[in-house]
Amino acid sequence: MRTIKSIALALALLTGTVLSAATEPVKELNKSCSEQIAELLENPQFQVDAEISAYVTFMLNDDNEIVVLDVETENQQVERFVKARLNYQEIATNLEQGKQYNVPVRIVAAS
Repeated sequence: MRTIKSIALALALLTGTVLSAATEPVKELNKSCSEQIAELLENPQFQVDAEISAYVTFMLNDDNEIVVLDVETENQQVERFVKARLNYQEIATNLEQGKQYNVPVRIVAAS
């Protein structure tokens, strides 16, 4: 009787261990909004000699597309570049639609 209980206990522990290890694979998490914007702004088509800073004010429309409202920078070429690259690009995020957001942008010279 003792061996039957021992075998049943061992079987229960083995089953519990196997079932707890058999979880669903973790889905890839969405990239943050800043990372997605950084990817969209990679590889500018103009020469960058020094670091250029800008502040981008944007909102999301109903299709989760970026709508650039303002780009605060002294460089007009950077302003056009940011607007061209970001306007109406869809991003995967849980930001609230219709709300304004600000994000700092730094464009650095390629090494």
